[in-house]
Amino acid sequence: MHLTSTSGFSVANDGPGPTISFAGDAGDAGEGCSMATLGFIGSGNIGAKIARLALAAGIDVVLSNSRGPGSLARTVAGLGERARAATPAEAAEAGDWVVVSVPLTALRRLPADALAGRTVLDTTNYYPSWRDGYIEALDSGKLTTAEWVQEHLPGANTVKAFANLSDQHILPLARPEGSDERTALPIAGNSLQAKASAAGLISRLGYDTVDVGPLTESWRFEPETLASAVPYFADPDAYRSGVAKVAEALRAGRSPMAVHFEDSGEPLPAHRLRTLLDETPRVLTADRAMP
Repeated sequence: MHLTSTSGFSVANDGPGPTISFAGDAGDAGEGCSMATLGFIGSGNIGAKIARLALAAGIDVVLSNSRGPGSLARTVAGLGERARAATPAEAAEAGDWVVVSVPLTALRRLPADALAGRTVLDTTNYYPSWRDGYIEALDSGKLTTAEWVQEHLPGANTVKAFANLSDQHILPLARPEGSDERTALPIAGNSLQAKASAAGLISRLGYDTVDVGPLTESWRFEPETLASAVPYFADPDAYRSGVAKVAEALRAGRSPMAVHFEDSGEPLPAHRLRTLLDETPRVLTADRAMP
């Protein structure tokens, strides 16, 4: 595993939420990054927050979802003039990178041809009991979730990223390169070139990266492993309270997606993340408290 880092933007946390500003203009954003575009397939909590970071870093964004561009009008208006809505195929074709943030059940509907040759940042996690249904290859550990995604996007260069922290922490934990409070995220992928490209993008978005290796090793930051969610919480009690609310929602037959974990986030440096990734046991579906 290794740490990669390039320059990015600045984040200030004054006031009730993060204020994000790009350090410089798009022309000096980084080598080969002028007029860059980040495409999104899936524009919910995770996608919309990553889009905000991208815009702050001088990167245009193209959002899409399964309901059509019109359903994203309000989101796009809130993001500003460098954001636009499109179909999933159009977002894939427009992006220098593409963030895929959809349930596993939606993989078969993704524009695989349009994603061929693209660096795809895969944020997906597997939740069989309430969303995705049980998949034997994932339950048994034969495949990681990231390998399952790659099988459905055979021509894409998928890089697992932004999959191990709560979406509420994406904005407040972003920091400029060189900050003493820089947080690291794990990545995994089979293409060294794609991982280098993804790491450069993620650095511009405000995070360091730790490369765990190929997609076969991405289990190291799947749900309920040592590197998943908890290390980014400032208040462990807030996490435990949120977990209890999730369990209550599941028992009542409700989706846990509406449960909000009240927590400001705690920076996780690369050296600590490496230790967690090295020491974690594999957690299969049957071993999870919240499958």
